[in-house]
Amino acid sequence: MTRIDFYILSSDQPLQADIFACRLAEKAYRTGLRVLLAVDNPERTGQIDQLLWTFREDSFLPHAPQSEGQQAAIEINSGEDPGAHHGLLINLCSKVPSWFSRFDRLAEIVVQQPDALQRSRSRFGHFRDRGYPLQSHKINQNM
Repeated sequence: MTRIDFYILSSDQPLQADIFACRLAEKAYRTGLRVLLAVDNPERTGQIDQLLWTFREDSFLPHAPQSEGQQAAIEINSGEDPGAHHGLLINLCSKVPSWFSRFDRLAEIVVQQPDALQRSRSRFGHFRDRGYPLQSHKINQNM
């Protein structure tokens, strides 16, 4: 069963969620997990692709958009079938992908905006009611 972690950021800035997603992807990659970052559309794929190159000056993360057909340790998905992935899904979509349960872990990143908080509370309740193991982590960012 998929383990679900909610990372609750102290920031109200969506960019901070993206930066945190990159940091989380890096940490997972360094422990040997394959990572899939799910985004809403190809435009967001480009934004996350660029951010994975620039979020930290001394970091290199092997990554590729899934739509390009390359396999990488970290892939960015904008609606395609996730294929052989089953490690960590970092959800940056407005909705939870229907195939999330293929993954060992799902990360939901929450920023302090009313819409984001409402979506997160709804998702948390949905997952809880279905018996998924849930954890919440408060992240105090100083960025």
